[in-house]
Amino acid sequence: MTVALADLLVADPPEAWREAGFAVDDDGTCRVGAVRIRLVGREHGTGIVGWALGNVPEGTTDLDGVPTTVSAAAPAQGATHPNGVTHLDHVVLLSPDLARTTAALAAVGLDVRRERDGALAGAPMRQVFYRLGAVILEVVGAPGVAGEGPAGLWGLTHTVADIDAAAALLGERTSPVKDAVQPGRRITTLRHRDLGMSVRTALISPPHPRPGLTMSR
Repeated sequence: MTVALADLLVADPPEAWREAGFAVDDDGTCRVGAVRIRLVGREHGTGIVGWALGNVPEGTTDLDGVPTTVSAAAPAQGATHPNGVTHLDHVVLLSPDLARTTAALAAVGLDVRRERDGALAGAPMRQVFYRLGAVILEVVGAPGVAGEGPAGLWGLTHTVADIDAAAALLGERTSPVKDAVQPGRRITTLRHRDLGMSVRTALISPPHPRPGLTMSR
C-alpha cells in the first residue's frame, strides 16, 4: 500500500485562507484535491504543526520530530476555490540531519524517488523527493550534516488552473509570475504574512502533458 498524505494541521485562522482565495468549510477544513488542510488557529502555534498519513504503521506518532497520526479516512473531495487551486503539488520538509530524516521516512515505507544537489546561500543543499499518494514530498537539507533538532514542515505549493488569473485576483499580495524550476511551468509566491497566513505558500501552473499522453487530472 502506498503511503498517502491525508491531512495537514495548520495553525492559521480560516479567515486568512479565505482572504487568499481558498474555500474553507464551516469546520475550518480547506479541501485541496485529496488532502484536508485543517486550520486549527493560532492557539496551536504557527505554520504546519502536524500531518496525518495513510498506510503507515499503526501507532506512528512522530516522523523525525513531525507530529504524525495514522489516517484510515477516504481521500477528501476537493473543493472549488476562487483562486483556481485544483490540488496540492508538493510539501517541503526541512531537515537538520538528512540521513536521520530519510531513515525515519524509510522506516514507515517511503522510498526515495529522486535526489538533486544544489546550493543555498553558497552552501551545499540536497533535495530528496518522495511520493505521498498524489502529493510530492520534498525533503531539503545539507548533505553530510548531522544537526540537532527536529525536522519541520516548511511550506506548500498548490497547482492552480490559471496562474495569471490567480495572480490578478491576489494583486500585490503575491509576487510576479515567473518561470518555475520545473520545465514549462510558472510560479508565484504568496506574500503570506500580508494575508495573515503563517505558511509559506506558492501557486504553480499545471505540468504539461507528455507527448502522446493526456492529463490525468
